[in-house]
Amino acid sequence: MTDTAPRLATPATRLHAAWLAAHAEWGPGRHEDGFGLLASDEVLSPEGFSAWITRLGADAGCTYRWIVEGGEVLGGIALRHGTHESVRRAGHLGYGIRPSARGRGLAAWALGRMLPEARSLGMDHVVLVCAAGNLASAKTIERFGGVREDAGTTWRYRIRLR
Repeated sequence: MTDTAPRLATPATRLHAAWLAAHAEWGPGRHEDGFGLLASDEVLSPEGFSAWITRLGADAGCTYRWIVEGGEVLGGIALRHGTHESVRRAGHLGYGIRPSARGRGLAAWALGRMLPEARSLGMDHVVLVCAAGNLASAKTIERFGGVREDAGTTWRYRIRLR
């Protein structure tokens, strides 16, 4: 039986082919929010992909989840906590949805599931960042009570959790 409802999954090597299909949709050199992918990560080979998955799992400062539906990886979401160096630059939560899956509300769905996780970690607020003019992300963040804190080339939002 194929799982047709979206779910948040821990990154796993068994999803290599599905992740590569999503990755290809973004195109070469494009940033994919929510996956923790670094320029130095080699993800095409099974060995490189496995090393990347191991690195993600060992990152105590971040919780990574992939949005999976029917065997496809549709997106990713990352909850950065503690003193993770990326929090200052990219906020506590970052997400990305593959182009063919956009417009279905998956970002809001995933964000709604990660906010309770942030709360359970004792966080009283989260900061999210999106590119100025990214109205789809801005609307998603505002739906959960996000208040914009600045209006530069990136928009920073704060969502209170308590």
